Amino acid sequence: MDVAERVRANPASVPHGGTDASLVPAAPADRDERMTLNLFFEERDDRWFPGDRHIRPLLRRMLLGKSWISGQRRVFLNLCAGLDRVGIRYRVNDYGYIRKHPGELACIIGRPFVLDWFAWQNPLLLGVAMYNHPVDAPEHLKDLHKKTILVPCDWYAEMCRPYWPHVEVWPVGIETDVWTETAAEQKSVDVLLYDKVRWEHERYGSELIEPIRRHLEASGRSVEVIRYGHYKEDDYKAALARCRSMVFLCEHESQGIACQQALSSGVPVFAWNRGGPWQDPEYFPDKVRYEGGVSSVPYFDARCGRTFIDANGFVAGWSGFWSQVSAADFAPRDYVMDNLTLEKGALHYYGIAEAVQRQAR
Repeated sequence: MDVAERVRANPASVPHGGTDASLVPAAPADRDERMTLNLFFEERDDRWFPGDRHIRPLLRRMLLGKSWISGQRRVFLNLCAGLDRVGIRYRVNDYGYIRKHPGELACIIGRPFVLDWFAWQNPLLLGVAMYNHPVDAPEHLKDLHKKTILVPCDWYAEMCRPYWPHVEVWPVGIETDVWTETAAEQKSVDVLLYDKVRWEHERYGSELIEPIRRHLEASGRSVEVIRYGHYKEDDYKAALARCRSMVFLCEHESQGIACQQALSSGVPVFAWNRGGPWQDPEYFPDKVRYEGGVSSVPYFDARCGRTFIDANGFVAGWSGFWSQVSAADFAPRDYVMDNLTLEKGALHYYGIAEAVQRQAR
């Protein structure tokens, strides 16, 4: 584990074959009365033999160097960091303990294959890294509709509630002491163009990305481009330190941690927010039709920046956005500090977990 465990866990391999909340929650009760959380996070299942999920990342790191931190792992790491800061104790992957204490809540943050490792007798809090959509849940886990499941934002919760009525919204906190502001006089680039267009990239390259880039350059703005999945966090942090603003291009986000890291860094964002149905091609239009309206910036207000719908909307809105950037009218870090710190994310998670444990008794 890359986090310090506040209660020593036993991460031994487990054999196969077993069967709307406020963004600013109240602090839990007196520290001595707080329950210890039982956290379970696994990014990968065993592939060739029991326990090889622990070995494969080490081999990969030896051969290829430090690996990319996935969104799921970032959620887990930030939750643990927040729990450390507010003094809430937790165990990590202590399967031996949880099997001996079937009345205690198990918080399964990682992938749902953990549910298959043995016959869980415990009350469960699942998510946020479960299934992309409830239709993916296998037949033997159809009773998930009876469990409390976490998703990162309101629009995602609305999409899932017809299948999972006990959905709670929980966004993880951002490391605001890592993603910090850089003084204006140290900025050297006008715009960071963040390309997270995931589907039909060639189409949107010609319809959206290149028109935006050409317009920025024609306006005399210097541009740096970064593409999702092709950088390390340190590269992104350095780019944010250089850039005065960011154009964020993504079809939709369930939370948008990278965008929020930019906001925490004091970088105003002009975001492509096309709205409309959930158009993940693995689901739309044949498997799932959610027409409620998605968002690429589910946590965002006027302090953070502005949004646009398409390339024409970008051209129409750019000068106004840039004028506000130049006048220092935005305050994106204030939004994050008010809503999305590590501490607030941890307290919010604990509050949900405490309520689920209480209902199970």
